[in-house]
Amino acid sequence: MSQIDLTHVNNELGRNAQALVQWALSLGQSSIVTTNFRPFEAVILHLVTRVNPDVPVVWMDNGYNTAATYQFADAVTRQLGLNLKIYLPLRSRAHREAVDGATPALDDPRHTAFTAEVKLEPFARALRETAPRVWFTALRASDTAVRAQMDPVSINPDGLIKVAPLLHWSSKDLYEYCEKHALPNNFDYVDPTKGEDNRECGLHLAH
Repeated sequence: MSQIDLTHVNNELGRNAQALVQWALSLGQSSIVTTNFRPFEAVILHLVTRVNPDVPVVWMDNGYNTAATYQFADAVTRQLGLNLKIYLPLRSRAHREAVDGATPALDDPRHTAFTAEVKLEPFARALRETAPRVWFTALRASDTAVRAQMDPVSINPDGLIKVAPLLHWSSKDLYEYCEKHALPNNFDYVDPTKGEDNRECGLHLAH
């Protein structure tokens, strides 16, 4: 994979989501697509699975999702026939709250450990078990300052090829794609590890 010309791929395909997905899957490497079932997540799931329906869809379910998010997850999984792999924290939410109390605030020193427990450890476990060489993610440049500096395709230090086909898409682009393909959506979404929309949870900093 060290032979990939990232500059060429990003320049030629970086703004063509469908072509980028087809290119990445044509590498013939084991792949995953991650999702948190936030707004417009059906777009990345549709783009990837219509090329290869068997690609594992990895969901780190932190246990704090809204009822609407769980309903959306089930609806999209049924509609697209997703090969969904759910990774849960090692402790349930009930266990964690009984011992440690409610979700720590962002400025609470315990918040880092909370994020590691409910998101980072499950993702590390998912990577060990699925052993992907290609990782599709729905991150967008407009999400955070960190993501605005990213390229659609990058290679992590461990050799994992990170592909973000929707990096340069606007909310309007995503909405129109959902409408065109009759995809469901979900706007009742909360991520307790981020706390704020423009804040990184740590997943894309660590990987």
